[in-house]
Amino acid sequence: MDDNRFLLSTSMPTPGQAKLAWGTIAVLCIAGLLVTPFARIHLPGTEGLLPAYGAAVFLAEAITAGLLFSLYYVMPRTAVLILAAGYLVSALSIVPWMLSFPGVFQAFGLDSGPQGTAAIAALRRLLFPMAVVAYALLKNRPVGPVGLRGMRRRIATCVVAVLLWTLTVAFYVLGTAGWLPPFLSAGGTLTIVWMLVPAIALLLYAAGIALLVRGVRSVVDTWLIVVLVALTIETVLLAYVSAGLRLSLGWWAGRVYGLASASLVLMVLLSEAVLMQGRLARSMAAEQRARSDRLTAMEALSAMVAHEVNQPLASMVTNASAGLRWLDRPQPDLAEAGDAFRRIVADGHAAGEVVAGVRTMFRRGARDCEPLDLNAIVADALRRAADETRLAGIAVTTCLHAPLPRVLGNPAQIQRLVANLVSNAVDAMLAGPSDPRRLLVATSGQEDRVTLSVADTGIGIEPATGHAIFEPFVTTKLDGMGMGLMFCRVVAEAHGGRVTHAPNHPQGTIFTIALPAATVSRDASSDDRAGP
Repeated sequence: MDDNRFLLSTSMPTPGQAKLAWGTIAVLCIAGLLVTPFARIHLPGTEGLLPAYGAAVFLAEAITAGLLFSLYYVMPRTAVLILAAGYLVSALSIVPWMLSFPGVFQAFGLDSGPQGTAAIAALRRLLFPMAVVAYALLKNRPVGPVGLRGMRRRIATCVVAVLLWTLTVAFYVLGTAGWLPPFLSAGGTLTIVWMLVPAIALLLYAAGIALLVRGVRSVVDTWLIVVLVALTIETVLLAYVSAGLRLSLGWWAGRVYGLASASLVLMVLLSEAVLMQGRLARSMAAEQRARSDRLTAMEALSAMVAHEVNQPLASMVTNASAGLRWLDRPQPDLAEAGDAFRRIVADGHAAGEVVAGVRTMFRRGARDCEPLDLNAIVADALRRAADETRLAGIAVTTCLHAPLPRVLGNPAQIQRLVANLVSNAVDAMLAGPSDPRRLLVATSGQEDRVTLSVADTGIGIEPATGHAIFEPFVTTKLDGMGMGLMFCRVVAEAHGGRVTHAPNHPQGTIFTIALPAATVSRDASSDDRAGP
């Protein structure tokens, strides 16, 4: 089994994730259109916001790069390493861009003029989409085996190379801008050299989107498309709509789009990590329940076999001893010995039937019965399942009748019976629609009978399997044992009750357990003991 299917760089987006991504693109486009008529409104004195903007972009892209490097460490794909390097280059390049921006850090002598700022902006605008295009071209390429030491070496080499590149660029740009191409004329207007930068960037964005859209898309691919759309709108606002007018409304709107593009993949990585942790917690809880169910089933089976087989085995030993004594007499009594041996054969058949008859597991389990408060048992079962229901987003409602007649039963078996019904309801809702997830547990009582109902909004039971759902090894779960509902039926019948199920409209199933009240159970037990 390929465990990489759970990684964001390889796992397919769910329909909800795809709808969210396309909805985000629609919101970005609509917001850009709304800003366009007011794009050239000048906002003087807003230079002081640039350090906060730069710090936010730096943190978002640096953390994203770190998470992508971690993803590469889990699954070494060159495409992921290149994408992480692209985010790291973009994050580190924002520092010299911000330091060289005219009028921001001029008091510290760090103003290299508009030419230096434009040069760094051009590098940031072109290098990141080139990294995305390289990622899109290499993401489906098979990867050979790479050891942990090799992965660490590649990550370290990549980080060091990016740092050296950024320091070199910062040194030359902040030191002297004389060697730079003329992005701005002497009058401060944009030159043809600068106008080529957004045009090339838009071509790279379009190429990246086209490469990511084709073929199978992962979660990361889907949100990289959203990132490239946001960068496209940013470039259009900065270069064309606001006509390069710095500190205008369109210019700041473009910066907001740049911050959004820097944060999108980070938010996806963090949210998916949290969701993955929740799924892992639910999986561990389900595994613990399944293990408990298996242990319970094995304990029940071993207890039944030990109890039911003990009598025929004891009888076989007694008859064998009697047969030997009849044969060991001076004049062997073959007729009596034959009768003893025939009784041994009958006892052997009886033992075989006990081993094969799993459905009689708890037929004699009422010997440890005592009056029980079913409401208290329900409350305890829901308390034990509280963490699991909360992680699964299930709304739990109780409707417990009080005062409720007590039932005469085995405490461990009745507690497990209620816990099985609750856990089956949780599993059914986890396998079904995510909304709504409601669990209703209700009790009611009459003078002679107590009823427990557990209603869920899960996947329900197909009519084809509904009649056999309480039989051994019949289950609606892919990894189920088919023992839980059989356990419930055997326990209910062993206590003189019965279990039924019915559809819960509009979706789900209602399981109902009817048990005799304690006074009725005592009377029935007295009648049984008074029999012949």
